[in-house]
Amino acid sequence: MRVYLFIAAIAGGATWLLTPLIRHLAIRIGAVGQVRARDVHTVPTARMGGLAMLLGFAVAMLFASRITFISGLFQVGHQAWVVLGGAVAICLLGMADDLWDLDWMLKLAGQLLVSVFVSWGGLQIISLPLGSLVTASPSLSMAITAFLIVASINAVNFVDGLDGLSSGIVAIGGIAFAIYSYVIARFSPSYASMATLIDVALVGICVGFLLHNWHPAKLFMGDSGSMLLGYLITCASIVVTGRLDPATIHTSIYLPALMPILLPILVLFLPVLDMCLAIVRRLSKGQSPMHPDRMHLHHRMLRIGHSVQSAVLILWGWAALFSFGSLSILFVPVRYAFLGLLAAAALLTVATLFPYYLRRLPEIKRENAAISAAKAEHGASRSTPGKRGGGGRYGG
Repeated sequence: MRVYLFIAAIAGGATWLLTPLIRHLAIRIGAVGQVRARDVHTVPTARMGGLAMLLGFAVAMLFASRITFISGLFQVGHQAWVVLGGAVAICLLGMADDLWDLDWMLKLAGQLLVSVFVSWGGLQIISLPLGSLVTASPSLSMAITAFLIVASINAVNFVDGLDGLSSGIVAIGGIAFAIYSYVIARFSPSYASMATLIDVALVGICVGFLLHNWHPAKLFMGDSGSMLLGYLITCASIVVTGRLDPATIHTSIYLPALMPILLPILVLFLPVLDMCLAIVRRLSKGQSPMHPDRMHLHHRMLRIGHSVQSAVLILWGWAALFSFGSLSILFVPVRYAFLGLLAAAALLTVATLFPYYLRRLPEIKRENAAISAAKAEHGASRSTPGKRGGGGRYGG
């Protein structure tokens, strides 16, 4: 565990130190995000922060290759270098978009090329643990792998709309999946785990960049960063899920048979949900799935009345609920985990809707006052005729 913490610290420290340099480089070469109608920021801000994250990840991997406990992962095969090579390629594609705003079809084609390269290099969904081991054919394996990588890349890209949002969500998911892969590795012949290594380095670069990216951000990660994060967290999940045999895992750890499949989905539940809603919303209007709008989850949070910081923190909370909630059933009885999830979901629901309630409170008070006044007037109108009739009788 101490080795993994050291790798996370190396990744975070390198990213934190390199980010200001990348910011100056981005300004010099013109990688500056102008204010668009759908944007939340109000001043032009440098982007291309993904390059600092890539360099931090590369430094962490190079350090890891020299550490005795982990170095065997780099000697047995070339999987680590394939992951790093794909990271370089996807980051370069994102940098091109940060500089020149590539057409979405061209960007999607580049993502597919990178995912096919990584799959051809050996990072594939070889088997699916569906109760019993289900082996995929080579062509199907490559197709599934490519689809997962491209979907995750775009899911994280879609949710990258507020300062610190995507880096925090991916860091939370990376921590959850690192815990799972680390526990799984303890029941293998070697404690070293490539999935855990990728996850801890991923968490490190997210935290290191987040120190510069908290609102108001000094630098945006841009597509070079959001695509890199989606790529890396998917690679880690493929490493541990695609070759996992349920028969080799201790039953106390592998309680739910579908956890290796469900956990990667739940870790990215919020970005995937946002992406699916956006695609359905845009297609229903006859628009391109990549047509920009201001209807993402983070935009809705701002319309409810949240500040940028509170919106980010609450969305982090929902991400943690799905990530750690799904993980908790591996360590505590299901009914206790379920009760904890319900309690946390109730608190998050209250926190999510509280600004809306505060904003509506004066209106509700006015409506209640109007209703009370109407009732009082109605009661007075019903009693007034009797009084008038009595007066007429005695006066006549």
